[in-house]
Amino acid sequence: MKRIVKSKEFAVFIVLLALMVFFSIASPQFMKSKNFFNIAKQIATVGICSVGFCFVLITGGIDLSLGYQISLDIVIVAVLMNNFGVHWIVACIIGMILGTFIGLLNGFIIVKTHVAPLIVTLSMMTILKGVSYLITGGLAIFKFNDTFVKLGQGTIGGIVPISLLFLVAIIAVGVFILNKTVYGRYFYAIGNNVDAAKLSGVNVQKIQTMAYGLCGFFTAIGALLLLSRLNSAQSSTGDGYEFSCLTACVVGGVSSNGGKGTVLGAIIGCMIVGVLENGLAIMNVNEYIQEVIKGVVLLAAVIYDTMSLLKNEQVKKMKTINAEN
Repeated sequence: MKRIVKSKEFAVFIVLLALMVFFSIASPQFMKSKNFFNIAKQIATVGICSVGFCFVLITGGIDLSLGYQISLDIVIVAVLMNNFGVHWIVACIIGMILGTFIGLLNGFIIVKTHVAPLIVTLSMMTILKGVSYLITGGLAIFKFNDTFVKLGQGTIGGIVPISLLFLVAIIAVGVFILNKTVYGRYFYAIGNNVDAAKLSGVNVQKIQTMAYGLCGFFTAIGALLLLSRLNSAQSSTGDGYEFSCLTACVVGGVSSNGGKGTVLGAIIGCMIVGVLENGLAIMNVNEYIQEVIKGVVLLAAVIYDTMSLLKNEQVKKMKTINAEN
């Protein structure tokens, strides 16, 4: 019990509860069950993408192309269904393959060229944005198969959103990969000390590429749910999702420096972002002010993460000095 209370996840969960109490006092509409299910639908895509983003951050990387991966995925799937009459299941499979390929391509370029992940994925973001707009010409694509639309808009028993079940399933998969597989241990090892991981026999390039591939795969699933919920595809749809996922992960205790964090923490962080956005919207706070607040939250989380890392390093040095004396 003491271990749970002292964990970062518990501290972040307390922040989540505090936010919920604040917004419930500020607006009676916030505590309605309908609003909570709306939040669940809204955070499904960010939550699923954050699981993949968590893997990349833990290995010490970053993927700024995530937003326009979402855009390209939904545009391709929409065109396949509407323009070519491809069955929605086949179109979704193609979308997931495309997402995984983009992720693997990001990882491959990074490990083979040794260019900083920030630069590679920022460049990829621009490429994906251009390709997406070339396909659509900036126009929206509407109306899809009713069964497909139910994935993002439908509920079970008129209560539980289907998208929430997808999110829970992806969380379970993410937790399993990080905690029950050797690859999860490799992710942490690389993020903590890449040189030590190499000396231990870890195929660092393979594992880093895999992390980006998983990120692309989960991003594609999140994109499909988003397309289903919106029932329309636009090239601008995914813009900003990389920021939301980064904020969710860092706020949830996933270190931007690599080597630390959990899927559970990332999801709690995602819930904080979702509750914050929903609560501010209900209170009719100007959308630009909302952007400022989210930016401040991310900056504060990154500063806290960096200061904690520096403090831990200082403690380790002091212990080493004391042991030598």
